[in-house]
Amino acid sequence: MEVRALLKTVRVSSKKASLVANLFRHQSTANAISILKNTNKKSAPIFLKILNSAISNAVNNHGLDASKLYVSNVMVNEGPTLKRFQPHSQGRATRILKRTSHLSVMVSER
Repeated sequence: MEVRALLKTVRVSSKKASLVANLFRHQSTANAISILKNTNKKSAPIFLKILNSAISNAVNNHGLDASKLYVSNVMVNEGPTLKRFQPHSQGRATRILKRTSHLSVMVSER
């Protein structure tokens, strides 16, 4: 049984978040937690919170054993983009795209 935890509209680009997601996909939950704690990226603590939430959902809501859980899938999807403008030379304005993403972590029992 796959148990999912997701977080929507996180202020990190999906390209940068997918770099961290590839590090702990298909790992045991204990190994994934240690990987995320030692990763120096902006999205690592965010993924750690989502992973802990997925583990709690599996144990408390579905009665699964925490020691047998592993990360079955990690999905990073693009969220809505915030569009901002920055003043530029000669009266022009350039566009700044502040990208967001939807993060999802799924755990299941081995």
